[in-house]
Amino acid sequence: MFTVRYLLPVVVVIGGILVMTGGGEINLEGGAGIVSAGLAIYFINWLIRLGASGDRERQREQRAREYFDEHGRWPDARQLRERGERGDQPR
Repeated sequence: MFTVRYLLPVVVVIGGILVMTGGGEINLEGGAGIVSAGLAIYFINWLIRLGASGDRERQREQRAREYFDEHGRWPDARQLRERGERGDQPR
């Protein structure tokens, strides 16, 4: 995962910079396009990670609702962690 998240975008950006150093207007435009592609790879990975963190938040909310249904009060963070570590999964 490290390779796809960080190493691949860095390699693509460095490749774009190398193309830009070749001189000429065409090389500058092509290199800028390659650098943009490297940045796009990085930001798409960032968006995917951001979306996955929302899934974890929904699971935490579901565990809190289940705890509320069982006990009649909202749990504190320690109680939620204990339920998650035992392997209780939301239904």
